[in-house]
Amino acid sequence: MEFHIALADASPDPGVVQDALFDVDPTAVVDLDMSGLVMRVSATASAADVVDVLQRTGWPVTADQVVQLPSICCGGCGS
Repeated sequence: MEFHIALADASPDPGVVQDALFDVDPTAVVDLDMSGLVMRVSATASAADVVDVLQRTGWPVTADQVVQLPSICCGGCGS
C-alpha cells in the first residue's frame, strides 16, 4: 500500500522512517514527493502500523494525517 503524510516542522528524515519500518516490512520504501512537503511510504502494512512506526520515531502523527492511496496493483504478479 502507499501512504502519504503531510510534513510538519518536527518530521523525521525519510531514512529514519524507512529504518523503523524494517521490522514491519523489510521491503518498505520511504521518500519525499517532488515538492518536499509529503512523505510517501510504500509498504505491506496497515495505516495503523504506519502510524505506530511514525510515532515510535518521535513524530506525533495521528491516523487522520496518514492518507492511504487506492491500490494500483494489477494482480499480474500473483500477490
